Amino acid sequence: MSDLHPPHVGPAQAAAASERFARRARPDVAYAVMASPVGRLVVAATPRGLVRIAYEDHAGGVDAVLDGLARRLSPRILEAPGRLDDVRRELDEYFAGRRRTFDVPIDWSLSTPFGRRILQATAAIPFGATASYGAIAARAGNARASRAAGRALGANAIPIVVPCHRVIGSGGRLTGYTGGLERKVALLALEGVPAG
Repeated sequence: MSDLHPPHVGPAQAAAASERFARRARPDVAYAVMASPVGRLVVAATPRGLVRIAYEDHAGGVDAVLDGLARRLSPRILEAPGRLDDVRRELDEYFAGRRRTFDVPIDWSLSTPFGRRILQATAAIPFGATASYGAIAARAGNARASRAAGRALGANAIPIVVPCHRVIGSGGRLTGYTGGLERKVALLALEGVPAG
């Protein structure tokens, strides 16, 4: 029986092989970090659609966001900005005032069934309009679940595109927001909604 010896591969060859693999392998989750007027965003998508937008400074940083995606979706995550070009373009258009609705497909994998109904009702709030937590709960099928609606909105994995900033307290009171209240005010102002 002959001895088997693995081929010697130097660090440069290993790095090149890794890069070739990364270019060819299709990850379960592709992500990119994008600049925006409301701060740097960590944006991620699966083959089904946009699955995560996180404010980098409010979510523990890029690594924390990726760790969460790895635990809940898949460890096969790759930085691939080109795969998020459509999301970047639509976000750029929104922040420039040239887009009022988003067309990118959504992957709701990070939402519970109730949370998904709440977020889908929230996604239907028109640009420049607001709705109360109670109204969103009613649209999702349970008018008495306004507190649960608040919790589901607090767990919104796709802020901005699913515009939870348009949900306000009864009487027009501004309440919490996943990226901080100042961002909620900024997003409402961008849409021409006076805040406060």
